[in-house]
Amino acid sequence: MPRFHCPALLATGAELDLPPGAARHVQVLRLQPGDGITLFHGGQAAGDPGGEFDATVLRMGRSDVRVLVGAHHAVEREAPRAVHLLAGITANERMDWLVEKATELGVASITPLAAERSVLKLKGDRAEKKIAHWQAVAVAACEQCGRNRVPVVHDAIDLVGWARAQTALAAQAPTQGLGLRLLLSLREGTAPLRTATAAQGPVLFLSGPEGGLSSAEEDIALQHGFAPVTLGPRVLRAETAPLAALAALTL
Repeated sequence: MPRFHCPALLATGAELDLPPGAARHVQVLRLQPGDGITLFHGGQAAGDPGGEFDATVLRMGRSDVRVLVGAHHAVEREAPRAVHLLAGITANERMDWLVEKATELGVASITPLAAERSVLKLKGDRAEKKIAHWQAVAVAACEQCGRNRVPVVHDAIDLVGWARAQTALAAQAPTQGLGLRLLLSLREGTAPLRTATAAQGPVLFLSGPEGGLSSAEEDIALQHGFAPVTLGPRVLRAETAPLAALAALTL
């Protein structure tokens, strides 16, 4: 049954118009009144019951689709541990691919890192459009893979800015944090990933763009509690490495 993300809060018995993107998809699939679909909210707002809902197409307009929301199913397909990626922004469509595959693998959130060696530089309107685009990529990946919780794609930030934000957060809520912090590094003496993740709980995984993080950026990360890890002797692409780590941590 086709699945669609619906930002409106869902409730059994409600009638509503699908958002434009979902409506266009329903029309492309040539669904008709009486056909069934699945809706999920995505878990990004207070009051969301989670899970997914059956729904039935009531009316097909020229540009709108009205549905009747049916039974709720409290099913979740999330990873057994929350893994948050702080990933260097990669060039061209590689970041799209990273966001898509990370969502399929169960990532909890993605923060695009504006690293020193990032080829793609984001500022102003361009940055806002890119973040919105990557969030849409995550939504589409959830529709495809069956997840009912859409990972948040945060605003892009450099490592200094991220460190400042973490310091401020720690001052306001000292008991809060993202648990284990791991840094993908080629430094000598770095531990294999599998030996650093025996402890359970959430993980924040930091990796760089093409060319990796600079020495200064790695130093900042180490000062803020990141433990350096390696994925082995082979050099993986910037968009492949965080996915390999994510798979090892969640599957």
